[in-house]
Amino acid sequence: MRFVLLMAEEGHFDKWDAADEATRQRVVADFEAFDAAVAGRGSVVGGEALSRPGAARTVRPGPDRPVTDGPFAETVEQIGGFYVIDVDSIDVAVELAALLPREYTVEVRPVPEVAI
Repeated sequence: MRFVLLMAEEGHFDKWDAADEATRQRVVADFEAFDAAVAGRGSVVGGEALSRPGAARTVRPGPDRPVTDGPFAETVEQIGGFYVIDVDSIDVAVELAALLPREYTVEVRPVPEVAI
């Protein structure tokens, strides 16, 4: 089963810019531990860091599909990155998500199979 792990943190980008080398190394070590743990229970399908919300564009609903600058919703928590993992269950996905850096709130969301 596939799951998307959305990693959010209040003030994420500013905190990362201000982080000292020890904090950055610990965060990278947390990501490496997560990757290794997922490999032992399933697979990482993909994942990326994201740019600041100001770089985003949002396509809005409506007949003319207006495009606005910025993310979908205004929030103090900023999504800084994501993973897509393939593991046996949501319980395993949640267990593995807890290995991600402690600064993040992690939303674990199943990815439905879509027949095309």
